[in-house]
Amino acid sequence: MLQDLENNFSELEKKILLLQKNYKNLTERFSELNIEHEDLKKRYDEERRKSQVLAEEQKKIKLHSAISGNPEHNRLMKNHINRLVKEVDFCIAQLQNSGL
Repeated sequence: MLQDLENNFSELEKKILLLQKNYKNLTERFSELNIEHEDLKKRYDEERRKSQVLAEEQKKIKLHSAISGNPEHNRLMKNHINRLVKEVDFCIAQLQNSGL
C-alpha cells in the first residue's frame, strides 16, 4: 500500500514537472507571439498610411489629368468642380445667416 502511494506520488510529481515545463514553454511562446503581433500591428499601420498617401497622390494625379484636358477624367473634373461650388454656396449661406 505504501509502495502504491509512493508510485502515485512519483507519477503525480512527474506530471506536475511536465505541466510546469509545458507552462513555461507556453508563456515563452505567448511572449514571442505578443512581440510578433506588435511588430505586425506597426507594419500594418505603416502600410495603411502609405496606402492613404498613395491614394491621395492618385486622386491628385487624376485631377491634374482632368484639368489638363484628358478626356478620360472629364467626369472626375466635373464632379470636383460641383463639389467646390457646393462648398462655396454653403459658405455664402453661412455668411448670410450670420448677418455679414
